[in-house]
Amino acid sequence: MIITGGANVYPREVEEVLLLHPAVLEVAVIGVPDRLWGESVMAVVRPRQGMKPPENELLDLCRDHLSGYKKPRYIRFQDDLPKSGYGKILKRELKAAIVAELEASS
Repeated sequence: MIITGGANVYPREVEEVLLLHPAVLEVAVIGVPDRLWGESVMAVVRPRQGMKPPENELLDLCRDHLSGYKKPRYIRFQDDLPKSGYGKILKRELKAAIVAELEASS
């Protein structure tokens, strides 16, 4: 669960909406540190081969199906997502790598 500004956001709910877009193959929604809100919602999207969904289309899709505070503040595109031997996306590893990258760049 992601807590942003005191509100709970369930990643699966956001992921299900983003997966409605035909160019999205996989998605993982994580919380990243935010000084004002505690955490912000970030969607890490793996597009289908040869496709890249426009970020504004993904945000519009979220706006149509979710409350405003659940809409991802950041969308990142990656060619692959870390997975376990069973094929489950390893969100903790993904979040740790992204947070480390964000901290290094600031």
